[in-house]
Parts: sequence; structure tokens; C-alpha cells
Amino acid sequence: MTDRLRIALAQTNPVVGDVETNVTRMLEVCRRAHDALRADLVMFPELALCGYPPEDLLFHRGFARDVAEALDRLARNLDGMSVLVGYPEYDGEKLHNSAILLRPDGPPVIYRKQVLPNYGVFDEKRYFEPGTETCVVEVKGVRLGITICEDLWDPEVARRTAAAGAEVLLSINGSPYDTGKLARRQGVLEARVAETGLPILYVNIAGGQDELIFDGGSMALSREGELVYRAPFFTEALELVEIEHGGRVVPAQVSRTPEFVEGVYRALVLGVADYVNKHNFPGVVLGLSGGIDSALTLAVAVDALGPERVRAVMMPSRYTSQMSRDDAERQARTLGVRYDVVSIEPIFEGARAALAEVFAGMPEDVTEENIQARCRGMILMALSNKFGVMLLTTGNKSEMAVGYATLYGDMAGGFAPLKDCSKTLVYRLAEYRNRHVEVIPRRVIERPPSAELRPDQKDTDALPPYDVLDPILEAFIEDDASVDQIVARGFERAVVGRILGMVKRNEYKRRQAPPGIRISRRAFGRDWRYPITSGFAAR
Repeated sequence: MTDRLRIALAQTNPVVGDVETNVTRMLEVCRRAHDALRADLVMFPELALCGYPPEDLLFHRGFARDVAEALDRLARNLDGMSVLVGYPEYDGEKLHNSAILLRPDGPPVIYRKQVLPNYGVFDEKRYFEPGTETCVVEVKGVRLGITICEDLWDPEVARRTAAAGAEVLLSINGSPYDTGKLARRQGVLEARVAETGLPILYVNIAGGQDELIFDGGSMALSREGELVYRAPFFTEALELVEIEHGGRVVPAQVSRTPEFVEGVYRALVLGVADYVNKHNFPGVVLGLSGGIDSALTLAVAVDALGPERVRAVMMPSRYTSQMSRDDAERQARTLGVRYDVVSIEPIFEGARAALAEVFAGMPEDVTEENIQARCRGMILMALSNKFGVMLLTTGNKSEMAVGYATLYGDMAGGFAPLKDCSKTLVYRLAEYRNRHVEVIPRRVIERPPSAELRPDQKDTDALPPYDVLDPILEAFIEDDASVDQIVARGFERAVVGRILGMVKRNEYKRRQAPPGIRISRRAFGRDWRYPITSGFAAR
């Protein structure tokens, strides 16, 4: 029916800072929306013009000029459609997180985000001044209330927008993924619909930006609170939602919600793909030890980039078991990646010989273990430099929390896909990846984990079992639980105290670790800001 308002939700993946490319891609999306979907209006996500989050790029005068030029270019190429897009609005000395509605038959309409999040990964109050006015604009006979992301997490903004005469709430978003975010996000929208009686159209970014993953999942809720449209997750999409006069949303396709482990795995794949591709690396290299972490990292890298862009290196020592050698080679052959074997023994012996005089009379200890890890780090960085590829670090969250990793050794690299995945989650992800075809050898999953830096070494020589360690870490890191509260969950006080002491002591290592993909409510990254030097004793 031609009297319906046809809105195209453009779930895009902008590149932060590349404003020219972003607007070029927006114009391509607009042409598709016009020619294929006959859309009246295209909705792009929050700050889609410059990418989200732009951080201190916002302070650069050249960046402000790029934004102005791109906005002008977009306005001159509307193809008879209206376009709603998020952008940073430079208003004299003030800066706003704004949405602009560009119309072919009227002046632009600007809305300024009112609720600026300043928690977790968000620090918008560092950059933006909040808006104070609601915005309701009529397009093809339907009164649309414009909001931006966090606005809808505050009941008051939606209430005022409804009171101003809106028939439909439009929400443009840069909402990052974590494992519980979808349920919280949809619950918030359902609450706003129940309070206002208005349907909501919600568009989100789909892509990776440094440690953040934006999962897409754009959606529409009817005035009854029913989910009547949802875009696919973890991928770009352009799909049409129709609004009848009076604000009724015409039901459309509702994409399947990925279950927990599937969602994490897809987030990891997207994060690796976008980090490598947006940095224009030709591929990646990683150390393949025969253990579970590197095995999962290899699978993720292949799924993200294809086998032709992935190189795996086994670096055996005198302590490396034949099982590890065999399993690493088997996985590399199964996945079809370039596989090299480079022994660390000559380098390790050279280092021991060079240090023999100054170490004379001293027993071997963790020093010699760390030297082995640093020999491997040197080899991997040499390959990264020589071939221009990104080095992927294979460590997990459990190790990073307690410092069970070597600076300038296994921590060396440019990106850490598993940085926010606990060891127990790593095993679940490996089982998920093997559900149809076994690409991670079964022995890798079933054998006790070991760094293989001394004879018969096991992770449990230095750490509690992971089914004890990981719940304690989650309680402290993600829930901010005290020692008493963690003990009340059934753990021994001495064990809890020991683990939290390790977390505190190893903050200096985490500050020097490569960035990694955030999948939890709190990762070791932009939402973890503990001091390195601290007299705090957890209790």
C-alpha cells in the first residue's frame, strides 16, 4: 500500500574516523533502499557518519571538517528520500551526539542526545553536551519521535517524546554486545512501549571496533510490545519496516536469536575479521602449541579470515610432548593453514649460555620458563614483521586475571581474541566449533591443560582447578563481590584471598597486554580501570 511509511533500517558497520568511506557507503545503501525497497526514509545508527566510538578524534579540527563535508555530500544526494543519521554536531564550542533528519522537501531537523552514558565502556560526558529538547517530526503523515540509544534507557525521554505527539519512536544506536545484552536491551524497549503505548523502531551497528563488538539485532516492537521485526545478528543488513497511519507496525521477518555460546563465537569471529581488515593486514600468524587456547584461536581466525590468510607455528622445546606436536599438526592440516615448525631450543640454549655466569649457583625456576615463552614471542614477532601479518595472542581471561602469562612472551602480539573468555568458556567454545566437524582434535579438549615449560607440568600446579578459579574471578571482576560475598557462594576463604591477591598483583601485566574482544559485562579493557599501584586489600 502506497500510503504506508516505508522505513529502511540500515544496520551498517562504519569505520571509525574514515568519514569519507562511511558516507560513500551510506550513499550506496541509500541507492539500494530507494531502488530495491522503495523506502521513504533510511535510518542509520548512532554516530554512523564517523563511526562509534570516535573518542578523542572528536577534538581534532580536521575531523570536524571531514564530518561537515560528508554531511553536505549526503544532503546533496538524497534521491528523493529522507535520511536519518547519527553524527557529531559541532555547535560553536559545544559538541553534541546528534541525529539529523535530511529531507528532500524541507530543512534538516536535528535532535541532540539527552542521556549521555558514563559507565562501563561509555564515557560520553567527556565529549558531549546533553540535549534538552524532544524531537517529533512528520514524515509521510506519520509523527516520528527521534531518540538516540541511551535515551530509551531513561523512561522520562520516551514519556516526553510521546507527550509531544509522537506516534512512533525511532531509536538510532551504537549498542555494544555482551552476553546478556540482548535480553536487557529488549526488556528496556518493552518497558518503554508499555509506558508510552508507542511502537519502537531500533537500528544498531553491526561490526567490531577495537575491543567492542556491535551485534546488530535491529528490531521493531509493536504498540502491544510484540517483537514484529528483527535483523540478523553480527552482520550488516538493510531491511524494510512499514508503518501504517496511526503508528501500526506491519510485521516483518524476525531473525533467530543465537544461543549463548554461538553468540560468543560469532562475536569473536566478527571481532577478529574487523580488527584485521580495518587495519589492512594481509593476514595473521599465531603460535599453535597443541593446547586448547591456541586451538580455539586458530579456528576463530580461519572462520574470520579464511585459511589462506592464517599461518600457524609450532615452536617445540625439550618439554613439548609428542601429543602436542601431533595434535597441532593435525589441526593445521585439517583447517588448511600454512604450518611451520621452528624449534626454540637453539635460542633457549643461547640465552642460558649467555646468562650462565650471572646465574651461577642459582637453581632453575620460573625464570627459565619465561625465557622459553620469550623465545617463542621473538620468533612470532619476527614472522609478523617479516611478512607484515598481525600476531594473534592466544591467552584467555583466567590467565590474564591471575598473571599466568609471560610479559614479552606469550602475551606478545597485536590482538587477543580470547582475552575476555574464561578458560571454562574456552572449552565450551571448542565444543561448539566441533559440533558438526571436528577441527579441534578431541585430545586437545580432553587432556589436562599445561604450559609445557617443565617436565610433567600442569596448570593446576600453580592454580586452582578452573571450575573453582573461574567463578571466583567472575564474582570479583564482573560482580564486584567482596571476599565475604564470594565465600558465601561456597568457596574457601583462603583460596579466594589467594586468587584476589593474584589479580591485584598482576594489574601491571594487563596494562601491557594487547587489546582483545569484549564479550562479558566487564572485560580487562576500557571498562576495567584499577590502579597498578594500590594498597587496597580485597576483603
